[in-house]
Parts: sequence; structure tokens; C-alpha cells
Amino acid sequence: MSDKTDKSTRVKARLPRGLADRGPADIAATERMLAAIRDTFELYGFEAVETPFIEYTEALGKFLPDQDRPNEGVFSFQDDDDQWLSLRYDLTAPLARSVAERFDSLSKPYRSYRCGWVFRNEKPGPGRFRQFMQFDADTVGAPTVAADAEAAMLMADTLEKVGVPRGQYVVKVNNRKVLDGVLEAIGLAGDENAGRRLTVLRAIDKLDKVGPQGVRDLLGPGRMDPSGDFTKGAGLPEDAIARVLAFTEAKRETACATIAALGDVVGGSARGTEGVSELGQIAELVAAAGYADGRVVIDPSVVRGLEYYTGPVYEGELTFEVKDEDGRPVRFGSVAGGGRYDGLVARFRGEPVPATGFSIGVSRLLAALKALGQVNEQSGRGPVVVLVMDPDQTAHYQRLVAGLRQEGIRAELYLGAGKMNAQMKYADKRGSVCVVIQGSNEREKGTVQIKDLVLGAKLASAPDRETYLAMQAEAQIEVPEAELVAGVRRVLARHA
Repeated sequence: MSDKTDKSTRVKARLPRGLADRGPADIAATERMLAAIRDTFELYGFEAVETPFIEYTEALGKFLPDQDRPNEGVFSFQDDDDQWLSLRYDLTAPLARSVAERFDSLSKPYRSYRCGWVFRNEKPGPGRFRQFMQFDADTVGAPTVAADAEAAMLMADTLEKVGVPRGQYVVKVNNRKVLDGVLEAIGLAGDENAGRRLTVLRAIDKLDKVGPQGVRDLLGPGRMDPSGDFTKGAGLPEDAIARVLAFTEAKRETACATIAALGDVVGGSARGTEGVSELGQIAELVAAAGYADGRVVIDPSVVRGLEYYTGPVYEGELTFEVKDEDGRPVRFGSVAGGGRYDGLVARFRGEPVPATGFSIGVSRLLAALKALGQVNEQSGRGPVVVLVMDPDQTAHYQRLVAGLRQEGIRAELYLGAGKMNAQMKYADKRGSVCVVIQGSNEREKGTVQIKDLVLGAKLASAPDRETYLAMQAEAQIEVPEAELVAGVRRVLARHA
């Protein structure tokens, strides 16, 4: 077969847009962060549950941007029964389906947490991926806003647990009933206005990104972003825009003052007044638990972009700034968010089922922790590498490796074809602390050499000859085979 034919059949190695490969350092850092989140959730009494990546498309319900086009916003396909299936858009809709199926057997309120990948068929961009990880906590079957207040406090505790210092984040709480009151007042009540309501919600949700003028444009005819992309607006008249903006600007110095300002905005709306009352209850609960010190605040700017929220909504926002590659200040903003969704489980059961919960954007939070210097960029020390000096003695080297593993020491046998220099370079790239060397001379004496790669790398920077000789004596030691485990442990302990 010719080289030309080989090239013509070669598959191009390319990663689909909006996806990312992850290396060992990123995976290790993520696992450490997930463990911290899991510990905090379990401290609050939440238990783990897992749902599949794939759901019937109809089960996603209001998550779909357009139900007439199942592939819009989600990755969908049909099975051999012509049923539409979709990769989960987030972790909340699958939970609602799961709870509805097992409703009678579950103890209620049902408190669960889930972690996993979700998929969105959207245009990728900076910080926007088609596959990303979320970590959720939800309480189903609790009608009282005490569950919402607790979720906001859990969000605060979780951010601190993973390494965000107090004072560098804030959990903002609002209530969709208040906004519903405003929307009723400007004539956007009823199913016939569902699309325009969603446009308004998404416009307000972008307040931190585009500012008040950007929101004003999105509430009106639309907005042209710096890239030249145009987003169609809600088409509201000027007086309606002014009322919506007054809602977003109702935050005052204290929770009581903010709640009073919101009461003025909703006017005579019964639903809006109910929402304001619930915010007052949440503020009281938060204060009683000691979280009204700036950690959890009432803030009307939080709306959440999905329409299925029915009551309190909350968002964890990072307040510190970092510099981008050009030295410009950048804020990470929201890394967690959620709220009450009393109608989601009810879609399956035909009866009201109260529920509330939130989701943490794992990848975004990890990026923020890296910016704070709270993440060790290393994946951890590599394994001890046993070099193969004499290929015909591979079985003997394998026995040395097995002995290390039996004692709980990460170890591997060099399986390449390189000579000693290549094997040493391999161990360096693996991040190994030490290698085990046994040539024919050592084997005849029943000994092994243990070379400390970390100490060896420091020899060149020794301040004087005396220090150099002392370090050199420790950088490569010879021990009896029977003492291999003890010798390796001594080296590993030196750099623990």
C-alpha cells in the first residue's frame, strides 16, 4: 500500500467545538473540589442519587428552548420506537422525573444531591461549553421558604468549604413572585405572553454582563453585542421598561429597606405582595442563623433565566477580580444558582409538589479557585518507576514492582524500549519522586539503588561543597532488596 493511499484514509484528529480534553492535574483538582462539596452537602443531611445521561425529550419539559424543535438547545435523537431521547440539559429535570417515579416510596421532604455532566447544543464560546459538570442539591416536598433559606446558607458554606474566603462571595436571594407581579402590572400575564416573559427574564439575568443600558436595549428592540451579533429584544414600551428596571434597582442598604422598596414596585399585585412577604421570612431566617453578615443578601437583580422557577431564587456570586491575559480586570460572577420550582415534579403527577434546589457550575468554580491560588496545579506525585536495566530480567523487576504495590506504594515497571537515559527522562515527565535501579552488579549483591529525583534536581543549586556532598549521599542510596519498601518510603516521606 502506498504512502499516498495511507494519507488519504487517515482520520483527522480534531476535538469537536465546545468540548475539552482534561488532563490528570485538572481531574485531580476537580476531584478534590467535588469531595469538599460532597462533605458540605452531606453535613446538611443530603444524600447521593444518580440519574442517567439520557432522558425522554418530553421529560425535559420547559427546559427545551423550543419544544417544536427537539434538537434546538439539546442533543436529541430517536430510538427504534421513534421516541425522542435527549442528553440531559441539566440535573434538575431528571431529578423531577426520578422523584415522580419513586414518589410514594421516598421519605419526604426528600433531600438529595447529584453530580455529573450535562450537555447543551448551543453555540460555544469563551467559557461556554457543550459539555460541562454540575453539582446539585435539592429538597422535594418542603413547601416552606425555610427550605429556600437553608439552600442559600448551604451555598455560602459550600463556597467557603472549597476555598473561597468570606468577603469574596455573596449569595443573592430574590423571589420570582415579585417579578411576576411586575410582569402582571405591565401586561405580560397569561400563557400567550410566555415567550415575551422569558425574553424579559433572560434580559434581566444579563444585568451583570451587559449593564443597565444593555438590559434596557434587550427589554426594548434588541441589542447589538461587540461581536456584531444582534439579540432581539422583548419589545416593551418605555413605561414598562422603566418599571422593570425599577425592580432591578430596588436594592437598598438593608434587607428591610430592600423589601420595602420591592413592595412599592409590585403595587397592588397579590402575587407580588406574596413574594415580598416570603423574602421577609427568608431574611429573618438568614439573620437568625448568623448569615446576614454579608454572606446572604436580598437582591432584586437575581431572576434566573428559566421560566419554571415559581418562588425564591438565589445565586452565588464571586466578588473578587482577577486580570485577564491583557491585564484587564475580570470578575467571575455567578458560579452557582437555583430556586424554587414547585411545578416541575407536578408535570408528572398532576398535583402540586413543592421543590427547591441549586446547581454549582463545577468548571467555572474550579477556574475561579485557580485564580484565587486555592488549587494545586499538580496532579500529585507520579509513581515510583522501576527501571529495566536488563530486559531478560523483566520478571525479576516485575517482582520488585509487585512488592511495592502490595505495601500500598504507587509503582510501575518501565514498559518502553528506551535505555537508561530515556527511562530516567520518562520518570521525570511522570513526576516521580524516585526510581529503583538494579543492574547485574546490584542483583549479584542482592541490593537495589534508589535514586531521589527531587533531591538530585537540587544538587546544582547547593550553596557549598559540604551541603552538596551531604545531598549527594542522600540523592542515591543502595539498600538490600529486603529493605526496598523501607528505603522508598524514606525517600517519599522526605518530599511528602
